[in-house]
Amino acid sequence: MEFTTLGSNGLSISKICLGTMTWGLQNNQQDANQQIEYSVDQGINFIDTAEMYAVPPSPETYGKTESILGNWLAKNKTQRKDLIIASKIAGAGVPWIRDGGPITGEAVEQAVDESLKRLQTDYIDLYQLHWPNRTSPHFSKHWPNQFKFSDVNAEEHTAQMLDILQGLNRCIKAGKIGHCGLSDDTTWGINTYLKLSEKHDLPRMVSIQNEFSLLHAKDWPYLIENCVHEDIAYLPWSPLAGGMLSGKYLNGVRPEGSRWTLAQRNGLFRDTLAAQKAIAAYAEIAKQNGFTPAQLALAWCAQVDGVSSTIIGATSMSQLQDDIKAFSMPLSEQALTDIESVFKTYPVPF
Repeated sequence: MEFTTLGSNGLSISKICLGTMTWGLQNNQQDANQQIEYSVDQGINFIDTAEMYAVPPSPETYGKTESILGNWLAKNKTQRKDLIIASKIAGAGVPWIRDGGPITGEAVEQAVDESLKRLQTDYIDLYQLHWPNRTSPHFSKHWPNQFKFSDVNAEEHTAQMLDILQGLNRCIKAGKIGHCGLSDDTTWGINTYLKLSEKHDLPRMVSIQNEFSLLHAKDWPYLIENCVHEDIAYLPWSPLAGGMLSGKYLNGVRPEGSRWTLAQRNGLFRDTLAAQKAIAAYAEIAKQNGFTPAQLALAWCAQVDGVSSTIIGATSMSQLQDDIKAFSMPLSEQALTDIESVFKTYPVPF
């Protein structure tokens, strides 16, 4: 297993991060235990969860994923010190989580305490803001004028961000969290937090996790350049574009028990004709090079300059094993050239 550092804090993290959002809906405790134990045996030390999980989110599954991970941690206490556990506070808009309210410093403290109970641990290594209080260009809102940046009151949101940092600072001083990071945010979000941290001597954001894949690479080059030079770990989530890049949804197929058979909070916005054509082309390149389509997509993501650790998730052990194997399967120059040709044909397919 290869390792890197979690941004400016120097924590050593595996280049693969085990995602957990299927636990509590598509996967049960036994499934999760098997996934954790196999991943740890492969050298993975980085596990990402969130208070909102399982996904798709619902009042019935809220907090279940953290609880499942917590049950494993409680039975394997000696291994806790060797793991980097990351979790996230949900942002505004989920009615059953703090009445759908925005993230505040007070909400951070409340959410951290509740996550610690579910995780059955004394501390969370990395605590992240799941999405910002303002609208950000994620979940297919990256097209011009999907919303207006000019409608955002920057001064008001900067004040909110300062309050959030102060809440995170209180948690760090209390020993409840080690470091803090972002998710589904932008370069303005990163840099505003960095400015506030420096000005007010508050904790520094050390990471950001955003959607990034062969079908959705909008963070290259600008946001990733920002991360490299500001020492912010860039953590791609959904490197398989919600499972699409595995090829399992081609031609309208919906495998039994797959995520796309469940109601999606944001709909199937990735399922476009252009995306289907791109996936079919990538699947052919994978076949020519002895990869599964999923392995090709993961191997490509891992080799992008600036990517720190890639968040993977699986509903079966066979999927997890194949996905982890991808990170020890380098792509040839010809494969990369062929991928680039398809990428240029379908640069923004959804």
